[in-house]
Amino acid sequence: MPQKPLYRVNPDRNTPWNDLPALPIPEELYKTVPIYEQLGKAKEALALLAGRSVAIPNQALLINSITLQEAKDSSAIENVFTTDDDLYQAFSDDRFDDSVSGSTKEVLRYREAMWEGYEYLKENGQFDIDYFINLYQEIKETNDSIRPPFAQTYIRQGGSGPNAGKRVYTPPKGKDVLEEKLNNLINFLNDDSIPPNEPLLKMAIAHFQFEAIHPFRDGNGRAGRIMNIHYITQTNLLELPILYLSRFIIEHKQEYYDTLAGVSQRGDWESWLLYMLRAVESTARLTYDKVNDINAAKESVLEAVEDEKNFQRPDQLIDAVFTQPFTKVRHLTDKDIYAENTARSYLNELAEMGVLEKKEIKGRHYYKNRELEQILSY
Repeated sequence: MPQKPLYRVNPDRNTPWNDLPALPIPEELYKTVPIYEQLGKAKEALALLAGRSVAIPNQALLINSITLQEAKDSSAIENVFTTDDDLYQAFSDDRFDDSVSGSTKEVLRYREAMWEGYEYLKENGQFDIDYFINLYQEIKETNDSIRPPFAQTYIRQGGSGPNAGKRVYTPPKGKDVLEEKLNNLINFLNDDSIPPNEPLLKMAIAHFQFEAIHPFRDGNGRAGRIMNIHYITQTNLLELPILYLSRFIIEHKQEYYDTLAGVSQRGDWESWLLYMLRAVESTARLTYDKVNDINAAKESVLEAVEDEKNFQRPDQLIDAVFTQPFTKVRHLTDKDIYAENTARSYLNELAEMGVLEKKEIKGRHYYKNRELEQILSY
């Protein structure tokens, strides 16, 4: 008698995968030597980042700069592109109006969804269906909800090759099907007694499951990547959602899609889990380096400013210009650091020193932090 397979795969890419197995998955699929070796490396890198990030006095420095780049890169995975300058300008203006391009607005909405979801979990204590719906509605600026049974939803091959446009996967559909599968996923996320007992493995398994369920008409990839970050903060592996995970996925985009498909088509959980654990290790180390570089740049600029001896409260001034890539006069006046004329004079002096680059865009004046921009760009 043939042995029953450990994982029931999707035999037909053109048929909704209503037999998507419920969580948890059998432990034999993740309890392998390669996975646990890579898990150790990922945990070590994440612990390094966690320890460094809590030691930064100005947490806004991380909250604004790192999460803004995460939003940009996660959106780019879905072919939503914006320039750094457009993004920094719109963010500094705190604008979502029609003067902002559609792609820039989508990136800013991703960032808003990340922070709203983070606050939602802090307040409610656990994941639920409303958490996911709120993410989707914020990302896509819509009142839409979980896709209805009649919605025709397929995942198609991207690119321009001979297979471009062909269906590669059809997610589940039907009355109450998505709600049932989402509730199973939510229970998996919230119940620590459900194996595996390693949060990074649970995150990777949950990410696949969410993408396989594909509960919304659009925005599932971005919502799933936000969920990754939130699960890491919810399980106290990081205090703030600053893991720069999307950079790795952009650089290994085809492998991301190939290993997702490997689970649904062949039950190849090991390749998927190894990919996600490498992503955590790589991006935790990248983010750790960025945090160190930003802090070092800030201290170096502060030392140069203090040597000038003509700035009042230089520590608050430099904190402010390192809080986000573009600074405006109102960022200093709104915090009651300086009066308007003093704020403008100091920003102009920093521009003369080469710390900032003064820019005029559509009649508005901005001061770009050159050091911070360079660090964020690598």
